[in-house]
Amino acid sequence: MIAPLRVGFVTGATPDKWARHWRERRRESLHLVSTTEADQLDGVRDGSLDMAIVRLPVDRDGLHCVRLYDEVQVVVASADHVVAAADAEVSLADLVDEQLVRPHPSGWTPDAEQLDWPPMTEQEAIETVAAGTGVVIVPMSVARLHQRKDVVSRVVADLEPTTIALVWKVERDDDVTQAFVGVTKGRTANTSR
Repeated sequence: MIAPLRVGFVTGATPDKWARHWRERRRESLHLVSTTEADQLDGVRDGSLDMAIVRLPVDRDGLHCVRLYDEVQVVVASADHVVAAADAEVSLADLVDEQLVRPHPSGWTPDAEQLDWPPMTEQEAIETVAAGTGVVIVPMSVARLHQRKDVVSRVVADLEPTTIALVWKVERDDDVTQAFVGVTKGRTANTSR
């Protein structure tokens, strides 16, 4: 029996298209495993996952890393927050007086004195801002995943996009791994590396 390929994917990533192409081309089964941003590398490092679709930045030590795509970042706030008045985008300057209920990975912090929030998931952060407390900045895919009627999201125009990438251990660079890399990079069944 051929061992399945086990691929983790971070919240907001959408591996469905790649999984479909894999199943059309390969005999190995593909097991997709959802992970959070906080634990997105754990399975690759401990061997329970062969590869993972992650949101950068990550510690790349001992890992191959292939960039897949970028996604814009958005601010999420309650539906009656001043952010809701913006047509499509806001800037960081518009957010300087806000409370961030979850630290931003870039290290950006508003000028306003920040409360000491407990660690929380993206979903918990969006639930918190829905209650009218602060704002959270997340990738657009995460905001869509946790979309609610009582929140709005607006693109933050002057924040760099986040990057989704595929990672795997350097020592696991075999034909099956390279076949999955090829699928994610858009190679056809007849294309060689």
